[in-house]
Amino acid sequence: MANKNLSQAKNAKNDEFYTQYADIQAEVNAYLDYNPDTFRDKTVLLPCDDPEWSNFTRFFAQNFQRFGLKKLISTSYAADSKNFKTVYQPTLFEEESPQFDKKKTKVRGKIFVLDHDANKNGKIDIEDLEWKYLEGDGDFRSEEVKRLRDEADIIVTNPPFSLFREFLAWILEGDNLTQRCKGAEAAERKMDAKGLGVSGQELGEKEFLIIGNMNAITYKEVFPLIKDNKMWLGATGFVSDMVFAVPKGTVVPLAYKEKAAKMGYVGDYTRLGNSCWFTNLEHGRRHQPLQLMTMADNIKFSRHKDLRGKEYQKYDNYDAIEVPFTDAIPSDYDGVMGVPISFLDKYCPEQFEILGITKTWFGAASKIYPEQIEVNKKGEQKRVTKLNDGATLKLEAAPTGETHYIVDGNVYTQLYARILIRHRKNKL
Repeated sequence: MANKNLSQAKNAKNDEFYTQYADIQAEVNAYLDYNPDTFRDKTVLLPCDDPEWSNFTRFFAQNFQRFGLKKLISTSYAADSKNFKTVYQPTLFEEESPQFDKKKTKVRGKIFVLDHDANKNGKIDIEDLEWKYLEGDGDFRSEEVKRLRDEADIIVTNPPFSLFREFLAWILEGDNLTQRCKGAEAAERKMDAKGLGVSGQELGEKEFLIIGNMNAITYKEVFPLIKDNKMWLGATGFVSDMVFAVPKGTVVPLAYKEKAAKMGYVGDYTRLGNSCWFTNLEHGRRHQPLQLMTMADNIKFSRHKDLRGKEYQKYDNYDAIEVPFTDAIPSDYDGVMGVPISFLDKYCPEQFEILGITKTWFGAASKIYPEQIEVNKKGEQKRVTKLNDGATLKLEAAPTGETHYIVDGNVYTQLYARILIRHRKNKL
């Protein structure tokens, strides 16, 4: 029976990663440092949550008055609807409530609302949260939760990683008539005053702060939003050591478990080093320009041995140079450059223009390769067409122990997704 349960746990898609209080606090405080009124008079929705022990709910409820919130709404997903099954036990908080229902507790989601001093003690905080069962299971795609989305001004959560695309689309579909009216008024005032356009935020679009996998940057549903400056990385950027709590029974790689333990999180925790915040809330840190060296100085003085003393390489299938490190972007190169997706952690939209991404290219590749022979690290060969899915470098000789491709006797290597950028003409 134990082996069977373990097998089921391995095969089930676990999307339950519970964010630590310190990570939420560090991220949110950055927005308040930039603008203390970021959340003032706003309705904040925390979907895909477990309000009874969620750090998102606890953090915003504890800081309700300090942030000047109008309303806090948090919803949970029913236990029976989750893919990853664990032994379910209602919390003592729920069981001791007069609303507790043995039939509803596993099949219904719950909603927690905070908007007034319920216990009449002179302050609004976590003790004033009021809850009830939802009519459905709390799925964010339900009409019930959609109505809460449309009511909210700002959505904050750690959504299921496997549903990130769908969740982001769900946010963008949200309708907030009040916000749109406020945005239209603000836009009119700003146009009259300065003759300048305004951002999507100012136009009343739904605001959000969510956690996702950094590789989501390459998704065709996500990258255009980043390119068009409608979404950017959060204030804390790529967090190399972000720890999440996981349900009991979750299979966690030993290395991740040990890493979490070294950071003080012992037990049901995992470390996900490829996590980051995505947002359209302004935090100011993204407007700090990078201090860069010239191309000549990079070649002469770069701290990266792969670059020092060598020329910058050009892609074989696009007119751009390969810049393998963000701090190696040459200050004096006016052409197109391909940089790692980690560049977005330092991206200043006033300093650089984003042109595209090499993953799928969005039709921008200048060369299409015929069928290739792929040679893997073990020397095994097979015919593929994947060389057209990214930027390529032409090699003088076949590398040893590295995957490469052969086309018409020529040897190529393919790079992971690169963001295509260039300096803005009005350089900072």
